Amino acid sequence: MLRNLRAKDCRKPCPWWGSATLRAVPPRSVLVSQPSPNPSDAPSADHPASERDSPNGAGPIGRHDFIRTIVRDDLASGRIAAPRTRFPPEPNGYLHIGHAKAICLDFGIAAEFGGSCNLRFDDTNPAKEDPEYVAAIQDDVHWLGFQWHALRHASDYFEVFYLAAEKLIRQGDAFVCDLTAEEVRAYRGTLTEAGRNSPYRDRSVDENIDLFRRMRAGEFADGARTLRAKIDMASGNINLRDPALYRIKQVEHQNTGDAWPIYPMYDYAHSLSDAIEGITHSLCTLEFEDHRPLYDWCVDKVDLAHSPELLAPLLAKGLPNEASKPRQIEFSRANLNYTVMSKRKLMSLVQAGLVDGWDDPRMPTLQGIRRRGYTPASLRLFAERIGISKQNSLIDYSVLEGCLRDDLDAAAARRMAVIDPLKVVLTNLPDGFEESLSFPNHPKDDSFGTRSVPFSRELWIEREDFEEVPPKGFKRLTTGGEVRLRGAGIIRCDAVVKDGDGRITALHCTLDPESRPGMEGANRKIKGTVHWVSAAHGIPAQIRLYDRLFVVPDPDDGGDGKTYQDHLNPDSRRSVHGYIEPGAANAAPEQSFQFERTGYFVADRYDHRPDAPVFNRSVTLRDTWSAGGA
Repeated sequence: MLRNLRAKDCRKPCPWWGSATLRAVPPRSVLVSQPSPNPSDAPSADHPASERDSPNGAGPIGRHDFIRTIVRDDLASGRIAAPRTRFPPEPNGYLHIGHAKAICLDFGIAAEFGGSCNLRFDDTNPAKEDPEYVAAIQDDVHWLGFQWHALRHASDYFEVFYLAAEKLIRQGDAFVCDLTAEEVRAYRGTLTEAGRNSPYRDRSVDENIDLFRRMRAGEFADGARTLRAKIDMASGNINLRDPALYRIKQVEHQNTGDAWPIYPMYDYAHSLSDAIEGITHSLCTLEFEDHRPLYDWCVDKVDLAHSPELLAPLLAKGLPNEASKPRQIEFSRANLNYTVMSKRKLMSLVQAGLVDGWDDPRMPTLQGIRRRGYTPASLRLFAERIGISKQNSLIDYSVLEGCLRDDLDAAAARRMAVIDPLKVVLTNLPDGFEESLSFPNHPKDDSFGTRSVPFSRELWIEREDFEEVPPKGFKRLTTGGEVRLRGAGIIRCDAVVKDGDGRITALHCTLDPESRPGMEGANRKIKGTVHWVSAAHGIPAQIRLYDRLFVVPDPDDGGDGKTYQDHLNPDSRRSVHGYIEPGAANAAPEQSFQFERTGYFVADRYDHRPDAPVFNRSVTLRDTWSAGGA
C-alpha cells in the first residue's frame, strides 16, 4: 500500500566515483514572486491544455517558451512528425513538487503537439529501488491527470545495453578497468588539471570482451572492475573523462531477479533508453546540461537507429523497433522557498520522526500535498505560472498557495465550521427552537445549488469573533454591540458568562426578529458578519491546521551554522476539535470545502469518516506570511 512509507536512501545514482564539471557555478537563484496570469488560461479537469490548442496542431494558443519553440521549429522543418517525450523517474523515492513541473512539461508537450509520452522507470540501481515507489509514482501521474502512451522500464532493455557495450568495446570505445574507486579519483584530475589515462586503457579488444563477459557471468566481486568509456581524460568536462558505463553490483533486481550481477550507469542507460523508444525531445533539468556531451556520445557511438541487431532482444519480446536519435534539452528546476526538495533530506525527516511519513501533509511530496488538499488543477496551474526557462530561480511559496486558492475559489463548495468554539445562547428564542435556513453552496456559481443548514437557540461562533474589551477597529461582537450572523439575522450581546477562572464560557445574546433574511430590518448597516454552527446539530470534528514546514525562506542556507532541521516550524501542525455543519461531515475523502471566513479544508484521504470527520487545512483564505503572520 502507498501508506507503508519505508525510509529508503533515495539519492540519485551517479558514476560510482562521483561527478564534476568545469562549468562556472551559476549565480544564486533569484526569487520569483506571484505573477498575474490570466486565470482563464489555466488547465483544469474540464478544460485540459490540449483542448485549448490551435486547430492546426501548432500547439496551445498563447503558450510560448524556448522548448515549445524548438518543438514548433522541428515540426515545421520536418525533422519530426510528432514529438515523443518521456517522464523518466527513478523508483528510489516519492515524487515531489519539482517533479510535478517535469510531469506537466513532458506530458503537456506531447499532448499539445499531437505526440505521445512514455512513463519509464530508470531502474538501474536496484539497491535503492522498491516496487512501492513504482506504485506511488504511477498513482501520482494519474492523479495529476495524465496517461502514458507506454509503461517502460530501463530493465526492459538490459540485454540491449549489454550488446551495445560489447559493440563499444569492439569499436575501441570502451575498456574494462581494474582501478579502485580511490584510484579512479586520483587519476581523474581536477578542475584545473587534466586526468591521467588508466593503466588498463589499452587492453586489447579480445581481453576486454573476455573480462566484460566474465563480469556478466558474476566471476568478480562488487567494485573489482568497471566498464569505462574511452573518451578523453584531458577533457574540460570531467563527465567525459572516461566515465563508467557498467559496474559490478551483485544485488537482486525487482524486475530481473538475480539475472544480472552488473548494472549500467545512469547516463549510459538513460541515453540509450531514449534512443530505443524513439524519444524526440529528452527534457531534463539543468544539472544534466554538463552531461549532454556524454549523452550524445553514447547515442552516436552505439547508433541504435542503424544497428537493428542490437535491438533483437526487444523485437523477440514483441516490442516495436522505434529507435532514433533523441535530442536532450535542459530547463530549470522548480525550487520553492520555505521547503527542501532533496530526497535525502526529506528521507532524514522521515527517519528522524520529525514528520509522519512521506505522505505527511507538510511534506512537499506529491503524496503529501495531495493529502494536504492540493488539487491536480492547482499543480498544473502552478507549472504554467512558473513557466519554463534556462535560469534557476527560487519560487516564492505564495505562488503555489495562490494557485490552490484560485482553483478552490471556483471549485470548492462552501460550508460553515467553527474551529475554536464559543457558545452563544439566543435568550429571546424558546427552548428547543430550531429551523432550517437555505444557503447557496457557492456564492459565485448558482450551478452548485443550495443546501439546508440547521439553526437553533444555541450556537457556536469563533472565540476570536468576540472581544469583551475590543481593540481599535474591531468589527465583530462585543458586549452591548451587534453583529450579523451569516444568513440568520442580527444579534446583540447582552451578557458574558465566565467560569471560576475568568474564562468566557458563553455569551447571552438577543436575535433581532426584524432582521431575519428577506426582512426590511436585515438591510440596516452592521459592520461585522460572523459565521456559526448550530450547537444542537453541529458535528464534532478533528481539524488539523497545517502550515509551512520551515520558518525561514532558505532552510539550506547554513550561514548561521544551523542545519535545515534546526529551522523546522514548531507550529507547522496543530490539531483542534471544533464543530462543522452536518453537510460537511458527509464529505467524501479528498473532497475540499471553503470553511467560510477560515480557509480551504479537505476531508483527510485516509482518516476522515462521516461519524468521525477529520479535515486538513489546505491553505488560508489569504497569504498571512507576506503580512508577517504565520
